[in-house]
Amino acid sequence: MTAGVETPALLLAVPEFGAAAQELRQDVRRFIDEARAAGDFVPRCDAWLAGFSADFSRELGRRGWIGMTWPARYGGHERTALERFVVAEELLAAGAPVAAHWIADRQSGPQIYRHGTDAQRERFLPDIARGVSYFSLGMSEPDSGSDLASVRTTARRVSGGWRLNGTKVWTSHAHHAHYVTVLCRTADSEPGNRHSGLSIVIVDLAAQGVTVRPIQLITGEHHFNEVTFQDVLVPDDMLLGEEGAGWRLVTAELSLERSGPERFLSTFALLPELMRMLGPEVGDRAAAEIGRLIAELCTLRQMSASVAAMIDAGQDPVAEAALVKDLGTRFEQQVPEVVRLVARADASGEAGATFARLLSEAVLAAPGFTLRGGTTEILRGITARALGVR
Repeated sequence: MTAGVETPALLLAVPEFGAAAQELRQDVRRFIDEARAAGDFVPRCDAWLAGFSADFSRELGRRGWIGMTWPARYGGHERTALERFVVAEELLAAGAPVAAHWIADRQSGPQIYRHGTDAQRERFLPDIARGVSYFSLGMSEPDSGSDLASVRTTARRVSGGWRLNGTKVWTSHAHHAHYVTVLCRTADSEPGNRHSGLSIVIVDLAAQGVTVRPIQLITGEHHFNEVTFQDVLVPDDMLLGEEGAGWRLVTAELSLERSGPERFLSTFALLPELMRMLGPEVGDRAAAEIGRLIAELCTLRQMSASVAAMIDAGQDPVAEAALVKDLGTRFEQQVPEVVRLVARADASGEAGATFARLLSEAVLAAPGFTLRGGTTEILRGITARALGVR
């Protein structure tokens, strides 16, 4: 370190949840208890990606728990980002089926609100807030790995709009979604700047020329897809933001994708089930391992809430979000490993079956945690640059 040179730092101040947020938390918990008792959902791991229920999302929209921070004129409820955080973490902790509206509420909707035209806001946001309009993300491409700037999907000017050609992969719930936001190349990149010439367009997944093919998981489940665009006509008014501003929009969007409680609560539903199975006689070894997990969880929760408060204040915490995602991913993968280490082998009955199912879901989902939303290497590179060590 050079003498007299200030070292950059990531500042994650712990925010305070006010009385309104605490009252809201109790409302959400009551709703979850009632929904579980009525059999409206069965808790599962990775529910924000694998738990799809149109009815459940519609009910959340009716209660005002989607699009919470948006203005009322666009169907929102003008709540704070921390109040939205409260709703999200309670639903995720319960393993509730929120996948239908998750991407639209977390990313696509806020993107349209911040960068879209007023006509786009009026067209899309109210239906998202009602829980009846779903979005997918068209970013990753075949043979590109984590190199998002290498996109080969193109949108070329034609009369009345753009002609879109290319392929996207790992497109979650494209088979259910109504729209997909597609990162594409609308112009050749400038020499030495691969991030130039990129734009984002909103594509109707029912449009002619769009093909959605399933990518099956090892479990047989289906939420990933390959989406191909062949001469798809995208109207002029479906360009999101300015032409050529795609990279800036994507990097800002990733702060929303990487920092939420879904980045450390994907396997949380397994922990309370473990505690119920172990009962009061936990044992020293199990208590120590579970205590370590809970300590990490508390830290991650405070970090994530801090990023939510920064976003609420109009900041763009890209590096802080990357740090939450990196540490959260590690935590999510540790949960099933610790559970397998300390769980008894004699669990039986309904409780034992529920525990075994959740553990299986967590184990099978865990390998993907280090890929979605950015690989560990990418995230640590972002953090290193922010700290001035790269």
